[in-house]
Amino acid sequence: LRAAAGVGGGLVQPGGSLRLSCAASGSIYSIITMGWYRQAPGKQRELVALITNGGHTTNYTASVKGRFTISRDNAKNTVYLQMNSLKPEDTAVYYCNTAPTPSDYWGKGTLVTVSS
Repeated sequence: LRAAAGVGGGLVQPGGSLRLSCAASGSIYSIITMGWYRQAPGKQRELVALITNGGHTTNYTASVKGRFTISRDNAKNTVYLQMNSLKPEDTAVYYCNTAPTPSDYWGKGTLVTVSS
């Protein structure tokens, strides 16, 4: 399985919203837990949210709970991240990959910048 580049990033003011999407290739996509990761400048990459293959179970890191929502469309091999009430500390490059253990392949991330 390979995740394509995430799309949907950009510059947004604090309190704003963005929706990221990421398409994956590979026949096993529909049976794999997927996640969104982010890497802020000078920090390690972290898992932000994950969603199981059927979409019934999701999990979020504490800092985004209640603000971010992960979803997936298995018919389109695509995983989404709806980000609301964005904060400056959400600024990072966002990636999708398998979760909770990422594959070795990291697609091109999408930059999210939250700034006034």
